[in-house]
Amino acid sequence: MTQHKKLNPYSKQNNDTGFASNTQNTGGRFLNKDGSYNLVKEGMPFLKRFSLFHNMLNLPDWKFMAVILSFYFVINLLFTAVYIWIGFDQLDGLIRGSNWKMAREVFYFSTQTFTTVGYGHVNPVGDAANIVSALESLTGLLSLAIATGLIYGRFSKPKSYLLFSEQALISPFKGSTALMFRFAAFKDKHALTDVEIKVNTGMLVVEEEKPRYKYFTLNLERTKVESMPLSWTVVHQIDEGSPFYGFTAEDMENADVELYVMLRGFDEVFSNYVQQRTSYTYHEIMFDRKWVPMYRESPDGTTTILELHKLNIHTAVAKSGE
Repeated sequence: MTQHKKLNPYSKQNNDTGFASNTQNTGGRFLNKDGSYNLVKEGMPFLKRFSLFHNMLNLPDWKFMAVILSFYFVINLLFTAVYIWIGFDQLDGLIRGSNWKMAREVFYFSTQTFTTVGYGHVNPVGDAANIVSALESLTGLLSLAIATGLIYGRFSKPKSYLLFSEQALISPFKGSTALMFRFAAFKDKHALTDVEIKVNTGMLVVEEEKPRYKYFTLNLERTKVESMPLSWTVVHQIDEGSPFYGFTAEDMENADVELYVMLRGFDEVFSNYVQQRTSYTYHEIMFDRKWVPMYRESPDGTTTILELHKLNIHTAVAKSGE
């Protein structure tokens, strides 16, 4: 493990990161690439830790639709089972046939009752079936109301729609080097204003012969822009005031370096502030590389074209003498 002795007193140490300094009780990266925390909570009952509303709002789209369809299918299967248990004679209009054929008709009747469509081909005639169908109609109305609220919440939830580069680079910069990564808004006609960014880093430092994590706020070339229609390359110059001064790739690995990126901006569409987090670990920081430009002029010279497919493209830095 490398002891980092070049921490400049002007490097600002940040003790308000929310991460622990005990190096023996943490595993893996602290912050996932999608901005979620790499953390599993234990010690309390699952139902106290679990929030159905929060989880449904944050599920990926395909999982959300899978949950909705699965609930719809399962709840109707349950009501179908109850109708069959009550007896086929409690439902008028069933086309008589095999048990499987009548069970299918009961299932279709359940879906129609659940959604309050009620085509009228089959209807309950006994007290038990009427009570069950009344409860099913109420359950269907409440379920649809909840699903509508969740769908609206997912659509109206402010999102940043930003793509971050997969790596951060160590590139030449003003006679020295700098750590750089970039990001861009990927939706058409979508641009953030009043955008602010903060980058912290955590690393192992040996103090009194004991390794411990310390956290530093990195000085950036620019921390705020009024508008961001194009990409933004975030630059931290590695000079004597940087916690990375004199670091090699091996030093980055030995120090278990991880960058924590926090971005906040105003979205005119949502009329609200949005934020996004991401991180870069030492194996996602590449030395002696530089970004290729990702925007160009249109052939007629009237428009700027942002080439999003070039967000992660970089090239080797030509060494002196080559």
